[in-house]
Amino acid sequence: MLKGIAASAGVSVAKVYKLETPKVVITKKENCDVDEELKKFDAALEKTVKDIEGVKERAAKRLAADELAVFDAHLMMVNDPELAGQIQQMIKNDKVNAEYATEQVADQMVTMFESMDNDYFRERAADVKDVTFRLKCNLLGLVIPDLTSIDEDSIIVAHDLTPSDTAQLNEYVKGFATEIGGKTSHSAIMANSLEIPAVVGCPGVMDACKTGDVIALDALDGEVIINPDEATIQAYKDKAAAYAKEKEELQVLVNQETVTPDGHKVDIAGNIGGFDDVAGVLKNGGEGVGLFRTEFLYMGSDHFPTEDEQFEAYKKVLEGMQGKRVVVRTLDIGGDKKLSYYQFPEEMNPFLGYRAIRLCLKEQDVFRTQLRALCRASVYGRLAIMFPMIATINEFRQAKAIYEEEKAKLIAEGVKVADDIEVGMMVEIPAAAALADQFSKYADFFSIGTNDLIQYSMAADRMSEHVSYLYQPLNPSILRLVKMTIEGAHKNGSWCGMCGAMAGDELAAPVLLGLGLDEFSMSATQILRARKTINNMSYADAQALAAECVEKETMEEVQEVIKKRLGK
Repeated sequence: MLKGIAASAGVSVAKVYKLETPKVVITKKENCDVDEELKKFDAALEKTVKDIEGVKERAAKRLAADELAVFDAHLMMVNDPELAGQIQQMIKNDKVNAEYATEQVADQMVTMFESMDNDYFRERAADVKDVTFRLKCNLLGLVIPDLTSIDEDSIIVAHDLTPSDTAQLNEYVKGFATEIGGKTSHSAIMANSLEIPAVVGCPGVMDACKTGDVIALDALDGEVIINPDEATIQAYKDKAAAYAKEKEELQVLVNQETVTPDGHKVDIAGNIGGFDDVAGVLKNGGEGVGLFRTEFLYMGSDHFPTEDEQFEAYKKVLEGMQGKRVVVRTLDIGGDKKLSYYQFPEEMNPFLGYRAIRLCLKEQDVFRTQLRALCRASVYGRLAIMFPMIATINEFRQAKAIYEEEKAKLIAEGVKVADDIEVGMMVEIPAAAALADQFSKYADFFSIGTNDLIQYSMAADRMSEHVSYLYQPLNPSILRLVKMTIEGAHKNGSWCGMCGAMAGDELAAPVLLGLGLDEFSMSATQILRARKTINNMSYADAQALAAECVEKETMEEVQEVIKKRLGK
């Protein structure tokens, strides 16, 4: 038995499909025919573009718009004249073979990106590897495994799964186990979207098995069992059946309210990246949308979306949610999210730099266009607008004033605008949490973005494996910041939600309930389990639990208290 990280819940037993990518061995050839090598490179480049487009097309049948954005990034990279230009220049200048030039340029780019100390560039390094690996295989005539050809129940075992790999998974894939990765890796996010079990960060799994072996994958407890005996197979099949039964039983909660036995009601909403995600939220009983990530409208375009283009997108989502509240986050770009058509300044740490509301307050034309589109769409549903990355009162007041100006202009033009639009803000900077009672004089609501709040509070990059132990949602210091934010909102009659990963954490839910959180927003597939947890716990008990947890010293002590209360 091997241990890993349970990244997407579920249990399955099936044969191993060991994903072994082609071994790319490249030797340098000199004094080559430059024209022949350039012709070979152009053909391979064209095939690589078609390959990625094909993967994206197949993926579109199973993935939502925001999850497809990675393929747009890959297409952008393979079409980037900088990458191709450097390779072609090396072929011409050094008269070397195309595959050698590709490897040299790719290695230089990867090294450059990996040496930069921030998430965005590290992720670009992985993209360069993915794209140039496919390009090198095409140059060498090597065949990359086609996962769409799997035609019997299988569990994929791999060193890692690229976004391209994960997008090809079909109905026969019953789960996967990888040697590396974490809960926030591309593969883990896609596995959750596809609702298949996944155990990641499981070192040694590749050496421990071969294609055709039987494997039991327990993505509830993060365990992988290679060639289990009949009794163990039966035990895991029983566990899988029990999990499936529990999922089925949760369906009775789809049309129920989220309310504790002693009558305290909260809302459980879904996070979305676009209209394609709306059906999943409604199917799972979501009481609204707690986070609409509008940046995907911009990332999936080759220009800043026009007012009309945005209006249509927002209108569609508002109508689709059938009168339930939709919280739309204004453009949150920068950090790890770039645009091909906008030049960001070079910064040592873009996560702490020019991004989100900071960009919008400077690029006001972009901001005003989005706000006008939102105001126009507001009459088609129940709209709430929130500004990301707010650090000071003046930032929020300035953003809200721009919104009020555009709303007034539209009304003066005779355009109908809803009179019940709520205007709020993300709380993801500790400074905002500390001043929540003052912010709530101006903001109708808060939504806590825990992913950033935790990494900024702990001064720890959550994507760095060296400090990943500091990503501690249940650390008492984080709980106190959350408590301060909720109490600050309530002091002036505002409501407080949470749209970060912590909102969907089964252990965190009872504490967040007890701290007085009004709205929990999460992936659609987590909604019903969260509702079950809250509907089975009295608010009085949750308050007592939360009061005990914020007085603890460590995350481990908090976890112990919660597990004891939940009988785990």
